[in-house]
Amino acid sequence: MTGPSRTASIRRATSESSVELELNLDGSGKSSIDTSVPFFDHMLTAFAKHSLTDLTVRAAGDTHIDAHHTVEDVSIVLGTAIREALGDKAGISRYGDALVPLDEALAQAVVDISGRPYLVHSGEPDGFEQHLIGGHFTGSLVRHTFEAIAFNGALTVHVRVLGGRDPHHIAEAEYKAFARAFRQAKALDPLVDGIPSTKGAL
Repeated sequence: MTGPSRTASIRRATSESSVELELNLDGSGKSSIDTSVPFFDHMLTAFAKHSLTDLTVRAAGDTHIDAHHTVEDVSIVLGTAIREALGDKAGISRYGDALVPLDEALAQAVVDISGRPYLVHSGEPDGFEQHLIGGHFTGSLVRHTFEAIAFNGALTVHVRVLGGRDPHHIAEAEYKAFARAFRQAKALDPLVDGIPSTKGAL
């Protein structure tokens, strides 16, 4: 199945950060990421690889305060780019579900490219949101990333942590599960005729 190019290129600048992002939903997982937040670079690289999305990100922000603004703004732009690249969503599978382990950690993600922004996020252990992963990335930013992507991408996203002890492993399992579920949902399905909704629009 072939059709319009599912790509997007977005620039966003505020007093807190500047972001340049390009993506191709029909890529092979190639990425070039530099957000000035190393652990987030690692997570976005994993997202690109496991969702088969080509992704380039260049970002800079007030990381001397903390990583929050830069991570938030990159996530907003990523969600916006996903929404733009999906176009009218004709021919997509729409739904995706993935269960991903990373050593002792296990996470599940379910994605519906629904046009209705919603996030359900649960299961992270007590204290995870306060943990500094790599000394700079606060655990609370994991949920915040999914929230920004879901709301700006008009996606329904459910993420559950089913087990885990190491904060790095837990976070990475969550991002990889989301990537694998999104990979299924965005895929073009030759059996789908038009928009996969009884309403005729997503």
